[in-house]
Amino acid sequence: MDVDLVLANDITGPLACREFARIGAGKVFDPHRVVLVNDHFTPNKDILSAEQAALTREFARSQGLPHFFDVGRMGVEHALLPEQGFIRPGQVVVGADSHTCTYGALGAFSTGVGSTDAAVAMATGRLWFR
Repeated sequence: MDVDLVLANDITGPLACREFARIGAGKVFDPHRVVLVNDHFTPNKDILSAEQAALTREFARSQGLPHFFDVGRMGVEHALLPEQGFIRPGQVVVGADSHTCTYGALGAFSTGVGSTDAAVAMATGRLWFR
């Protein structure tokens, strides 16, 4: 199934970014349809969370992602995306976060996926659902 939007945060995003590289993906399928939000550990509380944030920051930069939300330009991802107009009725939205399903209230098919599935969706713009 084609995916309209892929979401990851500063906990799940680094795992997805590493998997993206591991599977040999070069570029994301569409930089305008991948959203990364550093919202769980921002501001960073320790070195590990700073490294997680840095990994998503570098991935967003290297992929040319215009929708990267970091310190000073972020909020809770599941409120931020609807507020910024990313979620629309009829969309297929996958996110590496269990609360992604909340976008169903806005008429989108949305579901949480693992970081590996998020990496595949970022690379191909498609996922298999059963």
